[in-house]
Amino acid sequence: MGWRQTTSALSKEEQAALLEELLQSGLLLEEDRLLYSMLMPDRVKRMQEVLDLRTNHITILTEGVDDPHNQSAVLRSADAFGVQTLHVVEGRAKFKPNSIIAKSADRWVDVVEHRSIEDAIDRLKADGYQVLATALSEEAVPLEGIDVSKPTVLLFGNEHHGVSETALAKADGNYVIPMQGYVQSLNISVAAAISLYDVTTRARHVVTDGYGLRAEEKQRILKNWMVKSLPKRSLGVYKQKGLTAFARETGKTE
Repeated sequence: MGWRQTTSALSKEEQAALLEELLQSGLLLEEDRLLYSMLMPDRVKRMQEVLDLRTNHITILTEGVDDPHNQSAVLRSADAFGVQTLHVVEGRAKFKPNSIIAKSADRWVDVVEHRSIEDAIDRLKADGYQVLATALSEEAVPLEGIDVSKPTVLLFGNEHHGVSETALAKADGNYVIPMQGYVQSLNISVAAAISLYDVTTRARHVVTDGYGLRAEEKQRILKNWMVKSLPKRSLGVYKQKGLTAFARETGKTE
């Protein structure tokens, strides 16, 4: 097993306990033990710790955000505040975040692309979310007034034109970040970070059941993260020795 690193900060007893815990909880499937064995136990333990803090109770929807810098910054904020999924409706530019700015957040956050803003909002509402758009209006509530007990989508629009009229009409409401200066708006990357910090912090204290990910979500994400964490050489070995599992995970046979 020359592809595997051998130095771990965990003792053999801790490594054995971790593997047993992952298997007993169902987070790691028996068929994925090969994949697990090709990673440092410390890394998988860190994945487990991060997964325990992840949520889809709060999520983000971006509409026509074209700047790769902003795309990347929103992804990074989602990862930083434990938001697992980013929903995207592309504008004039493709959704292609800058990996340097994103700091690998694009590896850890699920990105779901939608054909249109109508489709995105309809789907999210059907899944039980309230959709709140960032927009200045008389009806807008302050950020701290958002009811975080409900599954919530924060909708951000294009850097120059904001949220479209179509999206505003379909959203459940608007919110604003209160400001005390002359400016009345913030860059989307800053607004997303401030908004996510506020709503996730409050939701963790308000939502006693259902804030974290479901067991089956954790299982899927852990496997995805483990596959993405394999070095190229190890990935080649995994494809050869664990071909069935690899094909099931990626849809590829080579």
